[in-house]
Amino acid sequence: MNAGTTTPKPMTGIRRIGKTRYMVQVAMLAAIATVLMLFDFPLPFAPSFYQIDLSELPVLIGAFAMGPAAGALIELVKVLLNLVMNGTDTAFVGEFANLLIGCSLVVPAGVIYQRKKTRITAIIGMIVGTVLMAAVGGFLNAYLLLPAYAAAFGMPIDSLVGMGSAVNAAITSLPTFCLFAVVPFNLVKGVVVSVITLLLYKHISRILKGEAMG
Repeated sequence: MNAGTTTPKPMTGIRRIGKTRYMVQVAMLAAIATVLMLFDFPLPFAPSFYQIDLSELPVLIGAFAMGPAAGALIELVKVLLNLVMNGTDTAFVGEFANLLIGCSLVVPAGVIYQRKKTRITAIIGMIVGTVLMAAVGGFLNAYLLLPAYAAAFGMPIDSLVGMGSAVNAAITSLPTFCLFAVVPFNLVKGVVVSVITLLLYKHISRILKGEAMG
């Protein structure tokens, strides 16, 4: 490299599309994610208070189109909008979990995709994100979220384990609850969100004026 020259810094999402457009797109994707949170359903191997939804879909698309920081911001705004609209029935434990576990999917996926924007790196990013989401979800539920949820509602942990046992006989303790309910739940959610993102991203990225996957 010649003296006096500098390597250009990679453009962030804000620098690429402008601050106003960036914030509009974050707000729009967060609003769509908030609406998608309203449509949820249980899975047969997990207690009914674990409801799967597709709210991470617009968040992941935003992370791909505008960068991982935008994905984290969209996730945060989504959670805040849902609190404003619907309040909380989990003493904020569910919202905190949604934020952390959602970010564990979209941020790593966004980081990997931003390094080289191809279909292959998008797939790799989503696989890594899905695995991390399952691992982070299991760890946080075991050591933070489920104990906090039980404490907030004055329930013994055994009661939560019993709810798991009612739908899955393999669940006999908090570790097995996380292994056989929480981890599969997040794996299923990550795979579903990733597949739909792969199908839709190229089209939606044009609307967002992001880069299309190769």
